[in-house]
Amino acid sequence: MGVFNIFNKKKKEDLNQGLEKTRNSFFSKIGRAIAGKSKVDDEVLDSIEEALITADVGVDTTIKIIDRLEAKVAKDKYVSGEELNSILKNVISDLLKENQTLDVNELTVPEGKSPYVIMVVGVNGVGKTTTIGKIANQFKSDGKSVLLGAGDTFRAAAIEQLAVWADRAGVDIVKKQMGSDPASVAFDTLNAGVAGKHDVVIIDTAGRLHNKVNLMNELSKVKRVMQKVVDDAPHEVLLVLDASTGQNAIEQARQFLETTEVTAIALTKLDGTAKGGVVIGIADQFKIPIKFIGVGEQIDHLQLFNRDEFIDSLFQTKVES
Repeated sequence: MGVFNIFNKKKKEDLNQGLEKTRNSFFSKIGRAIAGKSKVDDEVLDSIEEALITADVGVDTTIKIIDRLEAKVAKDKYVSGEELNSILKNVISDLLKENQTLDVNELTVPEGKSPYVIMVVGVNGVGKTTTIGKIANQFKSDGKSVLLGAGDTFRAAAIEQLAVWADRAGVDIVKKQMGSDPASVAFDTLNAGVAGKHDVVIIDTAGRLHNKVNLMNELSKVKRVMQKVVDDAPHEVLLVLDASTGQNAIEQARQFLETTEVTAIALTKLDGTAKGGVVIGIADQFKIPIKFIGVGEQIDHLQLFNRDEFIDSLFQTKVES
């Protein structure tokens, strides 16, 4: 059993603090929407819709939520603010359940996958390198042997930053000079991972989107080279997105999905934004499991995404009627 499989008190506190800006913005708008109201009318629904869009849930997902909310609450039925809050919570929870196959409760290495190879993609500035370091730290803390590959060879800073995180997490790293072939870094890293009997190998990649064709070709080449060493690698392709960019994160996800197969998503910087609703929009629109959320800068502030805990934290503030 992994040490990260329990959602303990500290993690709940970190999550609550990380979602504070979104929660306060969202519920202040809902509170104003229902102030002095005794029933859910078009004005209330419009205000809730505005609150959802402001939280960057996204237009399509917001319309879906409002339609379901309207179906559950007859317009002539009198409800309190607390009742409306509960109904809205259930609607959003049900939506996430439909689009997340299951919660990630434990960071594990699947049987028969040794080393377990994770390729991490995402544009520059989203917290990709930091996320890799924090994931490595979690695996290492659970007793796993971890090796990092500095495959973003287009920026010297990316190589240096990953080396700092490798040292901080106490894990090994394979790196080359800036400008080296990213595929060769991946090849050497996997060879070292196999030879060293590492449990987990995490490969960083360049964060560029200005030319999708080049990006697609580069990622495809990295995969092909990996498979010369581990025939079914990568076992996971993790897309890192910056939650604070809201709808831009959704657009980035769309573009990466056009260039490569993504199996899981990490959303960073939730603590610095009121746009935490983007978690709901991304889960709904792309049907790809959200595996990690970043709720702070510390090394242990990257959390495995737990749907129920996320919803409970988002809705912990009661709306007063």
